[in-house]
Amino acid sequence: MIHLSQFLRRALLADAVFSGVSAVAMTLDAGVLAPFLNLPEMLLRETGLFLIAYTLLVGWLGTRSSVPKVLVMLVIIGNAAWTLASIALLFSGAVSPNLLGTLVIVAQAIATGLFAELQYIGLRRSGGTVAA
Repeated sequence: MIHLSQFLRRALLADAVFSGVSAVAMTLDAGVLAPFLNLPEMLLRETGLFLIAYTLLVGWLGTRSSVPKVLVMLVIIGNAAWTLASIALLFSGAVSPNLLGTLVIVAQAIATGLFAELQYIGLRRSGGTVAA
């Protein structure tokens, strides 16, 4: 267990807010967003459903004073992987988003990468381990 720095708490909570808004939009409005972005409705909806669980985890972590370090590391690694996977998706040919869809994917990849970096900085600023 580690003590979370205020910086890390804020980075986790900002990630939770961003992910939560995305989760709601993609889950509830996938049918509306799909034609605007030229992305598969099922991809948007399933991504939104995943983000609901992710939002709950990251939001919970951000409200604690101490957490298992491994959970924070998993969030950071997950954000970095999400960023790389988003860019890979664009180059894979598996989807053919229009310009708006491409911009949305790139923007969320940048935001997710930024969260990974901020969370890593926050982890380095966090205090020592605490007894379980």
